Amino acid sequence: MEEGKRQKQIAGLLNEEMNVIFKRLGLSMLNGGMVSIAAVKITPDLLEARFYLSFFQVKDVESALKKIEDRQHEIKKELTSKIRHQLRSMPILRFFKDETLDQVFKMEALFQQIKTEQKNDDKSK
Repeated sequence: MEEGKRQKQIAGLLNEEMNVIFKRLGLSMLNGGMVSIAAVKITPDLLEARFYLSFFQVKDVESALKKIEDRQHEIKKELTSKIRHQLRSMPILRFFKDETLDQVFKMEALFQQIKTEQKNDDKSK
């Protein structure tokens, strides 16, 4: 199902504000790496916001995600104070690991493997 215009507007607003909040609360740098918001998806009823987080060179992704979830109340409080005039009710915040970066690295490794196998096949002919 395609996202509606209002969903996209709210997702953009939440993404923008959440990036500022992450920097202010020191959540953009965790466990020796960088955390960024890759995408924000809003449910059609506007009651839940799903934040997909990208972890770059973070040593322990699960503990970093847990740290963010533990501070969810503080994050929501900050976010509510910023956007209270633009939304009737604050959506429930959910945080997920974005798998896109991992998939890119896997695909690059597969392409490299295919390239190597093709070179070996060409040499054996």
